Amino acid sequence: MNYRRRLVEEKLRAYVGAFACTLVTGARQVGKSTLIRQLFGDVFRTFVFDPVQDLYGARKDPDLFLRNNPPPLILDEIQYVPELVPALKRFVDENRRPGMYIITGSQQWQIMRNLAESLAGRVAILELPAFCLQETEERCHRPCWLNQWLDTVPAGIERGLAALSEYRSLGQSLTQRIWRGGFPEIQSLDEAVVSGWMQGYVSTYLQRDVRTLLDVRDEMQFASFLALCASLTAQECNFEQLGRDIGVSSPSAKRWIGLLRGTYQWLQVPAFTANHIKRLSARPKGYAADTGLACYLMRLSSHEAVQGHPAFGALFETLAVTECHKQLQCRSLFPALYHYRQHSGAEIDLVIEKDGKLFPIEIKAASNVRPSDCRSIDVFREKMGDVVQPGLIIAGCKDVFRVGERCVAVPFDLA
Repeated sequence: MNYRRRLVEEKLRAYVGAFACTLVTGARQVGKSTLIRQLFGDVFRTFVFDPVQDLYGARKDPDLFLRNNPPPLILDEIQYVPELVPALKRFVDENRRPGMYIITGSQQWQIMRNLAESLAGRVAILELPAFCLQETEERCHRPCWLNQWLDTVPAGIERGLAALSEYRSLGQSLTQRIWRGGFPEIQSLDEAVVSGWMQGYVSTYLQRDVRTLLDVRDEMQFASFLALCASLTAQECNFEQLGRDIGVSSPSAKRWIGLLRGTYQWLQVPAFTANHIKRLSARPKGYAADTGLACYLMRLSSHEAVQGHPAFGALFETLAVTECHKQLQCRSLFPALYHYRQHSGAEIDLVIEKDGKLFPIEIKAASNVRPSDCRSIDVFREKMGDVVQPGLIIAGCKDVFRVGERCVAVPFDLA
C-alpha cells in the first residue's frame, strides 16, 4: 500500500525535535506505525512489542533492554510492556536530549496514566485519528479548510469566504464516504471485502483490548453494546438508558463507554453553557469515531443502504464532526469542542472555542441550504454576544456560498 501523507506530519516532526519522548496514540489500524516509520524509520531502530511473548526481554529486564539498545528508538505498542516505563524515565533523566524515543500505543488509559505519571515534562502526546478526507484524497500540501476558516474569519466574514474560495468540493459520493469510513487499509479494498475487514477488526478489538482492559465476562453482551452505541451515534449520552437496553447497570455502561473512549472508538463532545460549572453536569453528545465501523455494526451491507436508513442524518453528522476533529489535530493547541442546546429548541451541532471566541457549526445532510437553517446560530449569537463568530453549515451542497448575513455553507467534501 502506497504511503499517503498525514496532516500531523509537521507537528510530529516538531515534537520529536523538541522532546525526549513523543507518544503517538490512536485507535488500532489508523496508521501510527506507518507514519512513524515513514518519517523516522531510516534513523530510529524499531521494536514492536507483543501482548503474549517477551520477544526482546524488555519485560524481564527493561534496564538491560535499554542499555543494549541506545536511542533513538521507536517503541511500538508499548502498552504491552508497562515494565519499560519506569526504566525509560531513568534513562531519559540520565541522558535527556530531544528525539530519544518515539512511542506508540492504542490504549489511552493505560499508556496515558503510566506515561503521564512517570514521564511528566519529558513526553509530548500526539493523537493520530483515521484518515480525514484530505488525507484520503492525498491533498495534504496545504492547510485544512477548517483551520483556514478559524484563522481568518475573526477579521470578518469576507476574509473567511476568501480563504474558503481556495478549496473545492471533490464531488464525492456522500454515502460511499460514510460507509467506507477513514481506516487507511479500507480505502484500497474492493467493496465486496470491506465488511470482512470490519468483522476482523471488531473480533480483534474484542479479543485483545476488551479482555485486557476490562472484566467483561460476556463478550456477546459487549458486542451488543458496541452495536447499540453505533446506532446511538450523534445523540446525547444517556447511560441509564444504555444500561437498560442491554441489561447492565448504569455504572457498567458508563465504564464501557470509558473503554470505547480509552481505545479511541468513541468521541464525546460536552454540552456548552455560559456557566462553566454546568458544562460538567450537562449530557455530552457521543459519536462513533469511524462511520464505516458504525455502518458495519448497524449491519449496513453497502453504501446504497445508507441513504434510506433512518440513521442517515446521524451518520452524516458523525462524519462531519469526526472530520472536524481530525482536521483540528494538526493545530498546536487543540481547541475545545461543544454541542449546544437551549430549552427553547435552538440547537447547534458543534461549537469550537478558540482563543475566547466561539465558532458555531451546523450540519445538514440536505443539498439545499436556506437562510432559515441559520436560525439556531442567530439565537446563539443573540445569547452569547460578539464572541460568536460567523457560522458554518456543513452540508451536501456542491459549492461554498454565503447564507444570510453571517453564515456560510460549505460542502462536506471540501478539500
